[in-house]
Amino acid sequence: MNDMIAKPRRPGRPPKVARADDFDTRQALIRCGVEILTEQGFMATGIDSIVKRVGVPKGSFYHYFASKEAFGLEVLASYAGYFARRLDRWLLDESLSPLERLAGFVQYSKVSMARHQYRRGCLVGNMGQEVSVLPSGFRAALEKVFLDWQERLRACFDAARQAGELPLETDCSELAAYFWIGWEGAVLRARLVQSDAPLNTFIAGFLRGLPR
Repeated sequence: MNDMIAKPRRPGRPPKVARADDFDTRQALIRCGVEILTEQGFMATGIDSIVKRVGVPKGSFYHYFASKEAFGLEVLASYAGYFARRLDRWLLDESLSPLERLAGFVQYSKVSMARHQYRRGCLVGNMGQEVSVLPSGFRAALEKVFLDWQERLRACFDAARQAGELPLETDCSELAAYFWIGWEGAVLRARLVQSDAPLNTFIAGFLRGLPR
């Protein structure tokens, strides 16, 4: 818990491992953070396990990040950027109809979770479950990410409305919010049972419930 509180520190030691520059080491720590936090969450992750995996001394961690909290927010931002690119890859693909784009995203996500044997979930969802014990700064950061995803999907549903796949009176914002609330629960359940069955159940029910 003490790791989460920013304390005055000396800048820390530069890493002993030879890397191209400080940016490479910093990015390696963030990438490692994404990998570990998607598996076990923020509170269960210690700095020691991260620096050990990357191959730098613990003092070097504080050369790049003021605290575990600062590191966690950087990891969250990195994951949010990665996931936004994944969404854009599917939701902006004009070779598919808007609802086919959503189906493509779901299928890709199912394959990705299976590839990692369902060990990795959604980092934002993982942190969301921990929000009551996380530093206060995480609450706003997590909600901002969810709202960004919601807006990207809202635009896709709006395109579906314009294409005649949804009625013109459809509330696309409400529909996008509903999707993400259900999807995060399905991802959690898929990790629990180590199967894509919850993802299949959710998307089938979601599509059946779309306004006609």
